[in-house]
Amino acid sequence: MRIAIIDLGTNTFNLLIANTFDNVSWKLVFKTKEAVKLGQGGINKGLIVPEAYDRGIQALSRHSERIIHFKAEKIFAFGTSALRDAANGQEFISEVKKKFNIEIILISGDKEAELIFKGVKQTVNFTDKKILILDIGGGSNEFIIAGNNQLYWKESFKLGMARLMEKFVPPDPITPEMIESLEAYFEKELTSLFRAVELYSPQILVGASGSFDSLVNMLLSDVYPTDDALPSWQEIDIQIFQFLYQKIINSTSAERQLMKGLEPVRRDMIVLAVIFVNFILKRLKLKKLYQSSYALKEGALWEVMQNV
Repeated sequence: MRIAIIDLGTNTFNLLIANTFDNVSWKLVFKTKEAVKLGQGGINKGLIVPEAYDRGIQALSRHSERIIHFKAEKIFAFGTSALRDAANGQEFISEVKKKFNIEIILISGDKEAELIFKGVKQTVNFTDKKILILDIGGGSNEFIIAGNNQLYWKESFKLGMARLMEKFVPPDPITPEMIESLEAYFEKELTSLFRAVELYSPQILVGASGSFDSLVNMLLSDVYPTDDALPSWQEIDIQIFQFLYQKIINSTSAERQLMKGLEPVRRDMIVLAVIFVNFILKRLKLKKLYQSSYALKEGALWEVMQNV
């Protein structure tokens, strides 16, 4: 069966079309994404502003055309942080149903974390060493602790990059004082994560989804010209990450515009993303960093396969 999965993220609407075989394997047919910045201008007010609303509808119009072109038999669309928190989220969902006959399933942050785990475990070899999975989104960040193919703990935090951008309005380039303010905020907001890490002692950080794809693509842009071409997972050397971290936090938006491998939609949010990753590595004393190209949409596909 040919299935289309749409992950309606706060920054991007991701489309994955795949052929599934006996509910045990799948093969990619097509994937793409549309930058929408659905949370821009309203995410901390619980609103999708008109410009973002229109960008979202136009993106789904193009995704709908692609789904028709590739003759997907079933469509599953998942709404995440910006949609579930917006006062006009249901209005958006109703319009999408009316215009494109696409039914959007609103999922909780907890469910989002579960689907991310199901995506990552298709690429990462889980051993008895526990790992900490992090998906950095625009509206929320999901943390999962797992090992031996088992999910031990998960939580979604409203610390997405679009939220942080609007809350802190960081200067360009960012200042050491602003970095200190952000880290103090992370320290205050992540107390439940710190307790879980004390309990389960993960040794490795696995980053999933857009921000981590961008980091790897920046490092390997000469090898893999787009993040669509990236391997399903790989290690990011901590020292190389630190080099890239320093390069990004010391850059202006105009300078980042010229950085190879960095998508325009992430040009400004990547600064907060690397600060967040650096904080997590430092605060939790994690010594290894991996990137998984599989995240929510691949996890959603796997779950759907078990139920169709």
